[in-house]
Amino acid sequence: MSEEENIERLQTTNEEQQPRTIITVDETPIPETEAEPLNDLNALNDSTDNMEVHHHTHAPHGKKTWKDYFWEFLMLFLAVFCGFLAEYQLEHEIEKDRAKELAKSFYRELKNDSATAVIKVQSRIKQEEALKYLVRYFKDSSLTNVPRQFALNFEYGINFRTPALFEPRTIILEQLKNSGSLRYFKNDELQALIGDLTVAIKNIYDRQALESQNRLDYINPIIISYYDYDFDDQLKEGGQSVFEGIKKYESGNDSIPFRIKKPEKVDRQNIVNILSFYGANVISSTRVTFIKKYMDLNAELLKELRKEYHLE
Repeated sequence: MSEEENIERLQTTNEEQQPRTIITVDETPIPETEAEPLNDLNALNDSTDNMEVHHHTHAPHGKKTWKDYFWEFLMLFLAVFCGFLAEYQLEHEIEKDRAKELAKSFYRELKNDSATAVIKVQSRIKQEEALKYLVRYFKDSSLTNVPRQFALNFEYGINFRTPALFEPRTIILEQLKNSGSLRYFKNDELQALIGDLTVAIKNIYDRQALESQNRLDYINPIIISYYDYDFDDQLKEGGQSVFEGIKKYESGNDSIPFRIKKPEKVDRQNIVNILSFYGANVISSTRVTFIKKYMDLNAELLKELRKEYHLE
């Protein structure tokens, strides 16, 4: 085979081994801009490389020091402490408002009792004067023909009991003691006065119980034995009470006969002794010692409440 034939054969063989590319006439050529994704890919790779570099720049977290724990503890402590202060202040304001409301109610109660005590004292003084009159009269005056004044003094000195009774209203006082609300009053002087007033009220009730016992033992037998119940019936005409009737009789000019029953059997000296003891040692002593003590404490409490809570 000639050399030219060999060369031609080798070229033919090489052409057969190379891949064939089929190009149609309708295929649209790829524009040059479509090559840009390669650039985007390169940019993404660069960005990834930068991110990886940035990621590796973070230093690992170390362990907390005692200073870190100290500041965390301090912040937590301050938060709890501030919450406690806020709650304490709120509770303090609530107690303060509650104390003022109780003080107002207690003040009104004391003022009413103060006015009542004055009226009861006046009634007791009138009763004491009536008993003194009766003591003088029973000593040596006529018991068969008694004057109008004797009947009036017999009613006020012996027959009447209620006008002289003093019963303080203690609704708020008992509430303060029994409910524990007394703790709202932070004033030591105020608390001491309330304690003293409680004792004074107890003493008044004990004293009036003693009066009732003396009345039962000594005064009631005199009334049963010598009182004129016909006179009593005339005082109650028209449905009024005996007290209302005697007030009307005292202020008017009418004369209603009063007759002592069985005057001949009256033990003058015994009645004089009973009425003297009852007037001076029982009725008067309660007023001068026990009711006066209450009135003094009442006035001190009113003064302290006005000063502490600006009441009028």
